[in-house]
Amino acid sequence: MNKKTLEEIKSSIREAGAVRRGEKAPARVWRLTKQPDGSVKRMLVDPHKYQGEKKAQWNAQTEIVAARSALSMSQSQFAGFLGISIRTLHHWEQGSRKPTGAARVLIQVAQKEPKAIKRVLATA
Repeated sequence: MNKKTLEEIKSSIREAGAVRRGEKAPARVWRLTKQPDGSVKRMLVDPHKYQGEKKAQWNAQTEIVAARSALSMSQSQFAGFLGISIRTLHHWEQGSRKPTGAARVLIQVAQKEPKAIKRVLATA
């Protein structure tokens, strides 16, 4: 592989990362939907709308990881603290699902006031 090709690949990887984090809009986006008859419907999506969705998704993912890190907990410890399965936590951290209700509030408190959570856990 020559140097030019390697640089093009590196550039493409950096660009894909920026799109995934919502920092850059992709050239075009297709949303595929399976139809009841088994066929697949393809719809063009506004790239800037997609960028906004990805940015929000990325921020939510990093918020959950940051809260867990602030408490110095493993995934299994954090899942136990929130009263959820580790699989649910994986989904949240990967961005395929979002926390709701009390779990969402606890995550926000853990991120902003980890010392308060640690004090409560120490006395429990």
